[in-house]
Amino acid sequence: MRAVLIVCFVLGVLGSVIAQVDRSKAPLPAPARDIKIGEYQSFTLKNGLQVFVVEDHKLPRLQFSIQLKHDPIFEGEKAGYVSIAGNLIGTGTTSRTKAQLDEEVDFIGASLNTSAYSFYASSLSKHTEKLLELMTDVLYNPSFEQSELDKLKTQTMSGIAAGKDDPGTIAGNVRGFLLYGKDHPYGEVATEKTVESITIDDCKNYYQTYFKPNNAYLVMVGDITLKEAKKIATKNFSTWEAGPNKKESYAVPKAPEKTFVALVDRPSSVQSIINITYPVDLKVGGEDVIKVRVMNQILGGSFSARLNQNLREKHAYTYGSNSQLSSDDLVGRFVASASVRNEVTDSAVHEIIYELNRIVNEPVTSEELQAAKASIAGSFGRSLERPQTIAGFAVNTAKYNLPKDYYSTFLKRLEAVTIEQVLETAKKYITPDHAYIEVVGKGADIAGSLKQFGEVKYYDINGDEYIPEPEKSLPDGLTAQKVIDKYIQEIGGAKRAKEIKTLKMIYKAQAMGTELKMTVVKSIPNKSVLEISANGNTFQKVVSNGKEAVISSMGQTLPIDTETREKTIFESAIFPELVLEGVSAKLIAIEKVDGKDAYAISYTLTSGGTSTYYYDIQTGLKLRQTENLQTPQGTMVAVTTYSDYKEVEGVKFPQKIAQQQGPMSFTFELEDIQINSEVKDALFSVK
Repeated sequence: MRAVLIVCFVLGVLGSVIAQVDRSKAPLPAPARDIKIGEYQSFTLKNGLQVFVVEDHKLPRLQFSIQLKHDPIFEGEKAGYVSIAGNLIGTGTTSRTKAQLDEEVDFIGASLNTSAYSFYASSLSKHTEKLLELMTDVLYNPSFEQSELDKLKTQTMSGIAAGKDDPGTIAGNVRGFLLYGKDHPYGEVATEKTVESITIDDCKNYYQTYFKPNNAYLVMVGDITLKEAKKIATKNFSTWEAGPNKKESYAVPKAPEKTFVALVDRPSSVQSIINITYPVDLKVGGEDVIKVRVMNQILGGSFSARLNQNLREKHAYTYGSNSQLSSDDLVGRFVASASVRNEVTDSAVHEIIYELNRIVNEPVTSEELQAAKASIAGSFGRSLERPQTIAGFAVNTAKYNLPKDYYSTFLKRLEAVTIEQVLETAKKYITPDHAYIEVVGKGADIAGSLKQFGEVKYYDINGDEYIPEPEKSLPDGLTAQKVIDKYIQEIGGAKRAKEIKTLKMIYKAQAMGTELKMTVVKSIPNKSVLEISANGNTFQKVVSNGKEAVISSMGQTLPIDTETREKTIFESAIFPELVLEGVSAKLIAIEKVDGKDAYAISYTLTSGGTSTYYYDIQTGLKLRQTENLQTPQGTMVAVTTYSDYKEVEGVKFPQKIAQQQGPMSFTFELEDIQINSEVKDALFSVK
């Protein structure tokens, strides 16, 4: 459905009109500034609770946070319970229901949130006493209601189900399996099965084991003095009972002995997600951390970094490519990433590896070094404008046993980094010969070309390796027309479909926190009007009168090329498969779509524009459509998926239409449909 594709284009335009800049050139670095780091004060209660205070009297507000400091937990067959337990703690107390708690928090204009490793509360200073009453009630008296647990489990499982078809989620999960293994807290992933097994007792056990004062930091930030902080801490937290702390230990993950390709075959993908990654031994606050940050800033830590300049600006393979080299007291990681079109997957991998080798073998330039330092120093300086940053420094210093002057000497140590040190650091931490090349994409299109980088191993979305099935051949004698005929028959037959002269449909979707409404009206032959609105305001309109087409955005008519005009008119038909005059339909392959075998048919218009439709081999129903779109950012592949077919007046229509374009995805759901209602021809005027 071309109507759906327009939405993504418009959302992209809305995001891109904010600024017009020359992105091929990095901004000139600002001169270094002398930065004074704010101060914090601390004390410890007798129960072991360490308290940090950052005074900020600019506004009459006060924030409290409790941060737990225990090691990451391996959850095993209960994966997901730690996160759920953390959220459950904040859903009511023994004296307040969730609704009552929410009402009291809202009444004073406060915020109160809990999670697995933290607890946050904030309000105006004049409401501090009431805020602390609510905060301590939640901390000491969580009710652990079964009904609230059931809600959290349902929400979690819904997210898990959605993630199974999200390439970004799949890539993140499998990357965790590869880097850390499934027996490591960083590698395990919650599933419907593990979440379903979570009980109230699991959540209570987590709370009783880890929510202890000697396993926590209390941070106060805002309009408060040290004297007041001590009084508050003593009154509200000194009775919190301490207990033994549980220590965990895990095997240290190692990088692979030899680089290989970990391919997650997703037949419906028209883009590949690439992650070249491996674990690293880099502790928080270690002597190499600042040198690593400078090196990575040059490699892939900013828009003007080498990876982005190569893959985006030079080759136009992607909208963005970056790298991260993170420190962690258990195990750090390196990852260089990009999302690219199928046909340039191998080229993109080649260029990423080229840049990894280049930074290992060639010294960076003095200009790159100074720009990286200036960028990092600028970010560091800007972060100091927030008192919460100073509080974070205090907690990190205690948690990771950092030198007392670790942050106050940061800029001095940053400025001391040399070109030689960057090269030494790259040789130590950038190891393209010992890496996982994870690719989530269409195996049939990319597997062969990826063999040049190492053995290609196939992994499913659960991180399990498998041997792929041989590619299926098309049956002898099968044609595109026969597949189309089966589809038409399945939706209700050609006779009934042709009896539909007009069609009105209303769809709704959520995009970037806003409800979108899409109204589509069609009439024979090939006439249509599409209006997309948000919050009652129409911001997109597409009209076809069967011979011409116009697209307008925000009241302004947009120029369209011949290919776009032809596709718009073709897809303005109520059932395009019934109006194929001047269109070439070719059966090209059998491919998987959401686990189902589907026939792929390529439709080519007289202008040369093509779209590929996929039809379920078993049911005959149309499952998916893919096509290339030309946007201001370059060629973008759009995927439209049709599901949940239901019969309306003798004809089946998909109730859900899922759209993916680049990193953006959302789902339209059918709200209303009218068949053969009165439609005035003037509606389709293109003037």
